[in-house]
Amino acid sequence: MGATRGTGWASCQLCGTYDPAVRGRGRIGLLAELCDSCWHGLANDIAEEEGATSAPLPDPDPDDVSWIEPPTCPDCGAEVHVYPTNYDRWVSLATREQPAKNVPAHYRWRLTPTPTGSVAVRVRAIDPLLSDLVLPDHRMLCVPDEDEPHDVG
Repeated sequence: MGATRGTGWASCQLCGTYDPAVRGRGRIGLLAELCDSCWHGLANDIAEEEGATSAPLPDPDPDDVSWIEPPTCPDCGAEVHVYPTNYDRWVSLATREQPAKNVPAHYRWRLTPTPTGSVAVRVRAIDPLLSDLVLPDHRMLCVPDEDEPHDVG
């Protein structure tokens, strides 16, 4: 826990602000104790670097029993799986795992089970064996459909 300096509030580990919004951040373990402003800046920077820029899936209506179609890529139309990351952003991943030897290092992801569902984690610190299975980021596989008009603007 961060220091409280008599206020009862923890201090942000980046900006040092004592604020009631300072809390532990991260879906798996504790990444840091940050205020809202610092957390969103840090999470957005990580997401930009890792390519985790997908929109979250909408919460389904519990009374709606109709079939929910899996999400598709707006550029190529392929089916994707959208997962939350450890830093509360979302990433679109391929639907099938591939051997690590077929996936460039910056596109390798794995799923980590949590009590609330799976969380996508970039494979970084330890390179997997070439035969280990990883989930590729959909950006690696995305080939835009040339027949579809795309909004350029």
